[in-house]
Amino acid sequence: MQEELNEFIERALKEDVGDGDHTSLACIPDDAMGKAHLLVKENGILAGMDLAQLIFHKVDKHIVMKPLLKDGDTIAIGDIAFTVEGPSSSLLIAERLVLNCMQRMSGIASKTYEINKLIEGTKTQVLDTRKTTPGIRLLEKWAVKIGGGTNHRFGLYDMMIIKDNHIDFAGGIKQAIEKAVSHQESKGLSLKIEVEARDLKEVEEILAVGHIHRIMLDNFSYEDTRTAVEMINGKYETEASGGITEQTIRAYAECGVDFISVGALTHSVSSLDLSLKAI
Repeated sequence: MQEELNEFIERALKEDVGDGDHTSLACIPDDAMGKAHLLVKENGILAGMDLAQLIFHKVDKHIVMKPLLKDGDTIAIGDIAFTVEGPSSSLLIAERLVLNCMQRMSGIASKTYEINKLIEGTKTQVLDTRKTTPGIRLLEKWAVKIGGGTNHRFGLYDMMIIKDNHIDFAGGIKQAIEKAVSHQESKGLSLKIEVEARDLKEVEEILAVGHIHRIMLDNFSYEDTRTAVEMINGKYETEASGGITEQTIRAYAECGVDFISVGALTHSVSSLDLSLKAI
């Protein structure tokens, strides 16, 4: 993770700074020192503090960041998350990248926290998805964890999910599962296998074949979800998916599923309002 974060920071700084921050080079003396703080302008959950430390250090080792809060803390308008001191030109270079990351991550963490509260008291865990912003999936899934959610697979390589198109292209559920198992054996892999079911009949088919770890109940009604959970009877993990909203998530959790995947955690969340203000 550390290597990936360093690569991301270097790439993002190159994208933003290019051959130099010419405004600061023109306006700020080379030896000027400055101080600023991160001002919270919207209630929510704080995320990205550890990343901010890395960004400041990457921009200039002379920058000193003093955290006053930590990732996962509940924040309110007017709170100060950290102070930072160092060469003024370096603070200006780091400012936008720190804010972009922390605002996005705090927005995701806040939304995850809110959704988790809706299913409090059930056994169900909230999962993220691959519906992330290209290039910053690591940050977005990190934010989900900070907000109390659970990460689903990171990408196509670390878990096998046999969805409707895989089943149709493979010729059926049995064929798809058998090909997935055979592929893992031939490659020496040991990945979890999840299979999507579109209805109760497909749940029966999956149970008859076996060799999997989780069954995804895609766009099931409440009644069919409860029936499916009873049919599976703890033999495999269960995941509810497909258009589940804040209004419906509690009812699905009460059906007894182990997981509910929510693409909205990352694909349509609003950033949290934060500001880096000079002192």
